[in-house]
Amino acid sequence: MARAPKQTKQEPLEVVLWKTADKLRKNIDAAEYKHVVLGLIFLKYISDSFDVHFQNLEQGEGEFAGADPEDRDEYTAYNVFFVPENARWSFLLNQAKQPNIGKLVDEAMEAIENDNPQLKGVLPKVYARQNLDPTSLGELIDLIGNIALGDAKSRSADVLGHVFEYFLGEFALAEGKQGGQFYTPKSIVSLLVNMLEPYKGRVFDPCCGSGGMFVQSEKFVESHQGLVDDISIYGQESNQTTWRLAKMNLAIRGINSEHVKWNSEGSFLNDAHKDLKADYIIANPPFNVSDWSGDLLKEDARWSLGVPPAGNANFAWMQHFLYHMSPKGQAGVVLAKGALTSKTSGEGEIRKALVSEANVIDCIVNLPAKLFLNTQIPAALWFMRRDRVGSTQYKDRSNEILFIDARNLGHLINRRTKVLSDEDIKLITDTYHNWRNQEGEYEDVAGFCASVPLEKVAELDYVLTPGRYVGLADDEDEFDFKERFTSLKAEFEGQLAEEAKLNQAIAENLAKVIV
Repeated sequence: MARAPKQTKQEPLEVVLWKTADKLRKNIDAAEYKHVVLGLIFLKYISDSFDVHFQNLEQGEGEFAGADPEDRDEYTAYNVFFVPENARWSFLLNQAKQPNIGKLVDEAMEAIENDNPQLKGVLPKVYARQNLDPTSLGELIDLIGNIALGDAKSRSADVLGHVFEYFLGEFALAEGKQGGQFYTPKSIVSLLVNMLEPYKGRVFDPCCGSGGMFVQSEKFVESHQGLVDDISIYGQESNQTTWRLAKMNLAIRGINSEHVKWNSEGSFLNDAHKDLKADYIIANPPFNVSDWSGDLLKEDARWSLGVPPAGNANFAWMQHFLYHMSPKGQAGVVLAKGALTSKTSGEGEIRKALVSEANVIDCIVNLPAKLFLNTQIPAALWFMRRDRVGSTQYKDRSNEILFIDARNLGHLINRRTKVLSDEDIKLITDTYHNWRNQEGEYEDVAGFCASVPLEKVAELDYVLTPGRYVGLADDEDEFDFKERFTSLKAEFEGQLAEEAKLNQAIAENLAKVIV
C-alpha cells in the first residue's frame, strides 16, 4: 500500500513575509531596517485605505454623489489620509525596479506628510541612503505589495495592521536589549489589559513606547462587542523615533493618536497631560532609572506620599500614575521586582503609604523570569484602584491585597525568552476577577494566590513579595539564588549611582569653599 504523502504545515502569512523581508535585510542593522520595512507597510496601508475611499467617491453613489475624488477635504471628513499621486502604492510598484526608487519613496513620504498635518515628522525618510540597495528595496516593495492581495482592499487594513504588529515584535527580538526600549512583550500587554478590562473611558500610558497598550485596549473592546469610540487614549514618549513608531502603529489600526505626545524631557520634567485624570493607566516604565532629574523635582506636587530617591525612578513612576488616576481610576503597571522590598532612600516608606495611607494597592503579580527582551531583572505587576470599597460591580476589598505568584507559568520560545500562554493569562485574570468582582467565587490556592489582610502586610513591614504570603510548593525555593542575586545587584547599582551623584555634589561644594 502506497504511503500517504506527508502533510506540510503551512506557515502563517506574517511568518513567511518576515523570513523573506529578513533575507532582503542583508548587512543592514535591524534597528535601521525596521524603519525601512514598517514605513513601507504603513504606506501600503494608507494607500489601500485611500483607494477604497477614492473608488467610493468616483462611483458617486448615495452620500458620495457629486464628490471629487481628488478633493482632500473629502478624505479628511471620513478620517482617511489623503495620498497624492506620486505616493500611491500603484505608482511606487511601477517604479520598484528603477535605480532611484529610494529617492521616490522618500519623496512619497514627504508628500504624505505635507498633505496630512497629523503625520508631520512621523514617517521615515531613509530610503535613499547608500547602504540600502535599490534592488533589494524594489523586491521589498514587491513583497509588501502582495500583502492582502487576494483580499478586498477594505479588509487589507486588518491584515496590514496584524503584519505591522507582528513585525514590531520580530524586530524587537532581533534587536534584543535595544528592542525592549520600544516594545513590551505581547503576552504582558495582553495580561495587563485583560486584568483591567478598559471598556470605557480615558486610557493613559505616560511611557507608551510603540503604542502596544493602546492597540491591545482597542482589541479588548472590540472582542467584547464594545464600542471602540467609548475609549480615548492619551500617551507620552520621550524617544522621538519610538514615538514615530507609535503614531504609525495607531494610525494603521484606525486609532486616534491626537493625544499621544512627544517631548525629549519626558513625563517627569515635562508632563504633557498635567490636568489629565485617567480611568485606566497601563504602563511599562523603564526599570530602576537612576538619571531621571529627581534632584530638580523635590518639591513636585506629585510626590504626595514622599519624595522618591534621585537614584531610582520606580516610586516616582508609581506616584506619577497615582497623580493621574481619576477618583474611580485603575492602573496596571510593570515594575522591577526590587520595588516590592526595597527600603533604599525612603522607598519603603512610600510603599507603606501606597498600602496604608492611599490604600490603592489591589493586586501584586510576581512574573516569571525571561519575559522581557531588554533585561534579566525580575519583574512584577502592580494593580491599583482608587475606590476599593464595595460597589454593585466590585466586592469591598479595602482591607485586603491579592497576591499572585506566577513565576512557574510561561514557556520558553527560545533559550533566552519566555512568553505567557493564553491559558496562563486566563488563569491569572480569572483569579483576580473572581477575587475582585461581585459575581466571582474566590479561594486561596497554596503556592499560587492569597488574599491577605492589610494587618498581615503591616506585620511583614509592607514587603509585597507574593511568595511571602501565598506559601510555597515543596520543590520551590522562594529565595532562588540567581533571581535574588540579580535583584540585589540591580538595587546595589542604584545605590552606587546615587552615591556617585552625592560625591559629585560634595566635590562641587568643596571647590566653591576653597575658591
